Amino acid sequence: MDGLYGKVEVFPEHFQPLKDSSNNCVSDANSRTDTNFRSHIGSWSVKSVMGAASILNLLNLPRFRWPNSSDEDDKVILTKADVETLRAEIADAEDRETHLKARLENVDEVLRSARLSGYLYMRTRWMELPGEPPILDDSDVDDWLPRFVVLQGSCLYYFLKSTDLSPQDTTLLSDVTEIGPRPSFMQEDGQTRYTFFILTRQGLRFECSSLSEIQVECWMRVLRKDCNLQGEATTDKSVES
Repeated sequence: MDGLYGKVEVFPEHFQPLKDSSNNCVSDANSRTDTNFRSHIGSWSVKSVMGAASILNLLNLPRFRWPNSSDEDDKVILTKADVETLRAEIADAEDRETHLKARLENVDEVLRSARLSGYLYMRTRWMELPGEPPILDDSDVDDWLPRFVVLQGSCLYYFLKSTDLSPQDTTLLSDVTEIGPRPSFMQEDGQTRYTFFILTRQGLRFECSSLSEIQVECWMRVLRKDCNLQGEATTDKSVES
């Protein structure tokens, strides 16, 4: 054998097969891939946790209450001041209801027991007494005010509104000395207002007016009968309108 190779030195181990480098490449690649995948997973997890934390911080805003269980869905949290306010409002509503019921009962009683009732425009004037200077003519003064007039029993009641519990003024029928018509006059809107007067023994004259001539005639007829003033009274010409 040595003679065939001459002086060529043979190293038997030199031609031995090398270790499989492909396995090393695959393992290296796998390790790198695993490292990258783990780092990606780690970064994704951190981002996910941060995103969830941001959402939770957003939902946990002031004055935003989340119920702890389904039983609290219908609960309303009220402070002591809120409770006191609600109690006061309920008490006020009950008082108003009681007052309105009383007013309605009063109106019902008036309408059932009154001989005559209705809205009239009214104003008052004092008659000139003996020895006094003449009263200035103020017939052009527009001081007519609406009043709900009720003839009940032996009195005339003057209410500000039909729902009022107490009248503004009263007149005894026994004090009435004269009832008669007064000249009609034209309003600014072109409507004619018909008038009549009620004179008392104290010298106070109630002047009443209405847009309905029939209503005025009805009031004069009923009042004359209840005040025992028979016969037609002449038109009051002491003050011309």
